[in-house]
Amino acid sequence: MRIGPYSLPNNLLLAPMAGITDQPFRQLCRRFGAGLAVSEMVISNTELQQHPRTLQKTDYTGETGLRAVQILGNDPVKMAEAAKLNQQRGAHIIDINMGCPAKKVCSTAAGSALLKDEKLVENILTAVVAAVDIPVTLKIRTGWDRENRNAAKIASIAENCGIQALTIHGRTRACKFEGQAEYDTIRQVKQTARIPIIANGDIDSPEKARRVLAHTGADAIMIGRAAQGQPWIFAELAAALNGEHWQYPSLADVQGVMNSHLEHLYRFYGDDCGVRIARKHIGWYFERLGGLPAEHKQSINQAQHPVQQLTRVNASFNHLLPRAA
Repeated sequence: MRIGPYSLPNNLLLAPMAGITDQPFRQLCRRFGAGLAVSEMVISNTELQQHPRTLQKTDYTGETGLRAVQILGNDPVKMAEAAKLNQQRGAHIIDINMGCPAKKVCSTAAGSALLKDEKLVENILTAVVAAVDIPVTLKIRTGWDRENRNAAKIASIAENCGIQALTIHGRTRACKFEGQAEYDTIRQVKQTARIPIIANGDIDSPEKARRVLAHTGADAIMIGRAAQGQPWIFAELAAALNGEHWQYPSLADVQGVMNSHLEHLYRFYGDDCGVRIARKHIGWYFERLGGLPAEHKQSINQAQHPVQQLTRVNASFNHLLPRAA
């Protein structure tokens, strides 16, 4: 799998997810074999480029491999400026968000709302590609709604504008994350595409990964929600696609991963913010393990300090051990 001049170690990519693919999570997924880990989306608003939260989203300290940052907006000039600034900050790849279905994003005519305006799509892609000398990629949905699937047209525009790879989530904007993703549209785009096509949407197991790759002919797959609470999914999929045996992590292994992840969150965000952000990750990890009784979840969520939170998380594993055995 290549993106411009860069050769990725494999074709398993971590999707950009707002509030999730921060530096600690990207590093963790890379540790388990993600070939590329894309940042949270960074708004192109000029006034926010020096905001602490924006700077945090593009903090690559300690990261190895390629650094990809996703930018969001609807103004070609501002998007170009944001791309140039992020290249200066160390990005190797700029990804453009035209796939987010969130109401607060689409209400500003950004994200997947842009798919309605193909001329504006062309203007944005042209401006961003011209602004930087690193590869620019694009992430889209299949269209605005089921009656308006224009992914093939957007793909053609993207190629002509110099986009180096295209990720397609197998839902329309109107579908949000409901129902099942479809892959026929991705297959259709891949049949005529001259750039790498990355399939995204509901890929959560080795069987699904094989089916999607075989059906679409995509060059790579992108994993989003399936990595929440199980960042080792990249190792699992890599082994399966290579025909190798893979051993699911033991409870002790999972506990070690959780501890490492939470400690990284505390260091990165500070104690107070780190504890708050850790709660959703803790919830996802335990959901993958079958869930916790309400009193355990409540106790963990009421923790206010890192040591207190870690202590309660680790104590909860004592409840899981007999059931796992």
